[in-house]
Amino acid sequence: MLYNKVFPHKSSHTWVVFVHGAGGSNVVWFRQLREFKKHFNVLLVDLRGHGKSKKEYTQAEIYAFDEIALDVIRTMDHLKIKKAHLVGISLGCIVIRAMDKLAPGRAESIILGGAVVQFNKRINALVSVAKLLQTIFPYMWLYKINAWILIPYKKDIVSRKLFIQEAIRLGEKEFKKWLRMSTEIKDNLQEFLIKEASAPVLYLMGDRDHMFLPTVSNLVKKHFNSKLEIIKNSGHVCNIDQPDIFNERSIQFIKSISS
Repeated sequence: MLYNKVFPHKSSHTWVVFVHGAGGSNVVWFRQLREFKKHFNVLLVDLRGHGKSKKEYTQAEIYAFDEIALDVIRTMDHLKIKKAHLVGISLGCIVIRAMDKLAPGRAESIILGGAVVQFNKRINALVSVAKLLQTIFPYMWLYKINAWILIPYKKDIVSRKLFIQEAIRLGEKEFKKWLRMSTEIKDNLQEFLIKEASAPVLYLMGDRDHMFLPTVSNLVKKHFNSKLEIIKNSGHVCNIDQPDIFNERSIQFIKSISS
């Protein structure tokens, strides 16, 4: 089972499950935890190969993306969480969509921050270059380059530093396992572009998220059950860049669904 932290609420029956992105850990939600646990029961997890879940999966040479999603579902099952509001950031958003595909109805609502919904030409190029150079250059070189491309602005230095620090903890072997899943992730995204989620979706995107905001804007126009809110003065990791706004809009959305 995934490493997890549970924060029970004294009276609320509503659960919120946070899912971090590739190269992260439950630490990326430190600016959400205090506010969310005032209102809801909260579950934080470390995905397979990340954070304190790393030791449990060291023998697996290859990961399958559906297994990553099933890990979170099984953790919810173990904790007897039948339904929850799912909150993700970056590649964690794809994990949540995969969870919804495998277990439709488990999500009461879905909140996707800095969402990755499609591999555009630039992302495809980044992945191809990373695969080509992974045997030549240290993985942290590649990761830092990606960090600067995804989060290029000086105003977002805090989120970029955290992005890189978490990648250091990930390690080269785990980085390569996730890199190998890129084709599978891309196939999942193609499916998610066509098929809507089983629950209402709120996209929270930073106005400086130059890589992913355009594709999310186009997607929301086609999906009936989704809406987009743009957070000003924020980059890709909007839950860290503008935590107060991220928290306020997320909590408001969850309460509107729960009520």
